[in-house]
Amino acid sequence: MKIRLLSREDVRRALPMREAVEAMKRAFAQLSTGQAEVPLRVPLHVPRHNGLTLFMPAYLAADDQMAVKVVSVFNDNPARGLPLIHALVVVVDATTGQPAAVMDGTYLTALRTGAASGAATDLLARPDAAVVAVFGAGVQGRTQLEAVCAVRPIRKAWVYDVDRARAEAYAAEMAARLGVPVRVAETPSEAVSGADVICTATTSSIPVFDDADVRPGTHINAVGAYTPQMREVPTETVLRAKVVIDHRTASLAEAGDLLIPIREGRMTEAHIWAELGEIAAGLKPGRTSPDEVTLFKSVGVAVQDVAAAAAVLEAARRENLGLEVEL
Repeated sequence: MKIRLLSREDVRRALPMREAVEAMKRAFAQLSTGQAEVPLRVPLHVPRHNGLTLFMPAYLAADDQMAVKVVSVFNDNPARGLPLIHALVVVVDATTGQPAAVMDGTYLTALRTGAASGAATDLLARPDAAVVAVFGAGVQGRTQLEAVCAVRPIRKAWVYDVDRARAEAYAAEMAARLGVPVRVAETPSEAVSGADVICTATTSSIPVFDDADVRPGTHINAVGAYTPQMREVPTETVLRAKVVIDHRTASLAEAGDLLIPIREGRMTEAHIWAELGEIAAGLKPGRTSPDEVTLFKSVGVAVQDVAAAAAVLEAARRENLGLEVEL
């Protein structure tokens, strides 16, 4: 049995962001139209080391694609000089059940998370959105900005991080990579007050900006908080926004940005407008007014990994990327 091994660089070369955005739209549309099988991800908590490992399988029936991801989030890693997130993806041939590829899932996770926000931005943000604010100067924050720039004519970006040195490094790197001026915000208010699109990619347990600074017509991608106790978006912003989620079951189990306002008695599940796949499939409208505040809340769904990994493998076979080994 032969299997293809793909490195981070192989994954990056195989799947450009714009193609990843379109892959996410197709994956979410299948998810929301009953053409995907997605068990709720299995968490394995490692409190001794302040970590969490998640096991995420999925099958996309319309595309006949299957994969499983193992992803770890260990919060002490940055202090050790290690990435916060490590991941591995195994692509399984849906026809035979034979493992077809093993690839770096750390970059793929960042890529598909950014691409999901790119898809949401494309479907929900104003067409003339030109200024973006990013909270979190880590790996996820980088692909968030890259994805928004792939779908909107961004002229300026702001970044805010509690670690100013990280924010300055981010600003220099992303400005050079994307050809867009990126400025370090001194305060959350400076970042948000002029933004058309806001992306939050932090591990915060409290809101990272004030509702009063969010202008009418703003689109928000909230991707950092992934447990019922974590949140990045103020309750007041959630309440006045058109809320779109990646997956209803996962969001109502894990998304603190939604669960905390529900626990507070300030909103119900009925406030959630749609899954992103319903909008991608044309079942529900997205933005209906230039002044509408839209919020895409994502906790991550395994269909994203399947779609991205399958696209990577297809390109890798075509371009002869990676290393094919016999097991």
